[in-house]
Amino acid sequence: MSKIRAALKAAGRQRNLDTRALEIQEKLRTPQLAAPAAVTAAFGASTRAAVGIIAELNRQIADLEAELATHFEAHPDADIYRSLPGLGVILGARVLGEFGDDPNRYTDAKSRRNYAGTSPLTIASGKKRAVLARHVRNRRLYDAVDQWAFCAITHSPGARAYYDQRRAAGDLHHQALRALGNRLVGILHGCLRHQTHYDEHKAWAHRQAAAAA
Repeated sequence: MSKIRAALKAAGRQRNLDTRALEIQEKLRTPQLAAPAAVTAAFGASTRAAVGIIAELNRQIADLEAELATHFEAHPDADIYRSLPGLGVILGARVLGEFGDDPNRYTDAKSRRNYAGTSPLTIASGKKRAVLARHVRNRRLYDAVDQWAFCAITHSPGARAYYDQRRAAGDLHHQALRALGNRLVGILHGCLRHQTHYDEHKAWAHRQAAAAA
């Protein structure tokens, strides 16, 4: 009853608070409208069926995840992908699957970024110049990189600092994530090209030095 009284007081009531709170409490505790037995039985059966479907979906998802992990971890580049902040088994496998594993498919980091759709597109006409997001892109990969960037800001101090710098410069949340994703794709390309694991210091040291200058 104390919560009801506090709610009444917060709403501006000043008189008969205890009496009014008791009346409301008694009304709330009285039996409410009930559906016919046939209706409640139907809803019960529907709920049990939904619970069974959800439980089976969860089981199938777990089996699929285990199968995916087995195949992904057997890939020679899996350790490199998983070394990058924000990439676990599922997201790492998505990024690998969309990029492919041909070592000669992307001539440089820029071409990999262009394929991911994270690199900005600059449009100039006369004295006007605009930097836009690419609309022609692999949308499945772009979505995976966007999620990757979001996860990375909680796992990498360098990624977090880069994201914060973009926001401070005026970027909206998704614009900052896209810029961070673009940077992460370039780092991934370098790691794959040199067959080295991610190194937090090497990845962000030059940006930290520039910010301190």
